[in-house]
Amino acid sequence: MIGYDISRLHAALNDFPPALLPLSVLFDLLGAVLKRASLKAAGFWTLLAGVLGTGAAIVTGLLAEEATPHGAEAHAIMETHETLAFIVLGLFGILALWRLVRRGVWSEKEQPVALTAGVIGVALIVVTAMFGGRLVFEYGVGIQTPALEAAARDRANPGKMDEMEDRKDAAPAATARPDSAAPAAPRADTTKH
Repeated sequence: MIGYDISRLHAALNDFPPALLPLSVLFDLLGAVLKRASLKAAGFWTLLAGVLGTGAAIVTGLLAEEATPHGAEAHAIMETHETLAFIVLGLFGILALWRLVRRGVWSEKEQPVALTAGVIGVALIVVTAMFGGRLVFEYGVGIQTPALEAAARDRANPGKMDEMEDRKDAAPAATARPDSAAPAAPRADTTKH
């Protein structure tokens, strides 16, 4: 059970790098073009958060690798995914340290180099995510075998899904609330006059 949990944790944390790091580059690009210190500051803090999130995603990914069953072909893809993740962490980690040393601001000469490195890093994030997606969507890594088997049975019997939908559509009529029922027909007066 712990392997399954760590895979889910990795799946949750691996959203931080592709969300935060490109955003930090975007803030820095906009800050450079618009000459706005507030955008550069946002880029700095987003960069730091992105590097920390990338570290957390890598740690949980390493733990998930050990705890999650997978085959040889998936393992080769996993190794490429892992290597790219370390490169992304290294690249953005260097940018973060560089920013810390420079007290959050690059000089006019440093800025184009840093922004180019950031754009290259964003491209690496996309490639890293593609390998991670292949692991899940093509090899089912991180999905327990019983869940995969149940999904395969469901796909093999698409008519069963139609039956379940028909039952679901019929259920509301049978379970209608009394206060939502149609008004009763008026009763005939049976008293004698």
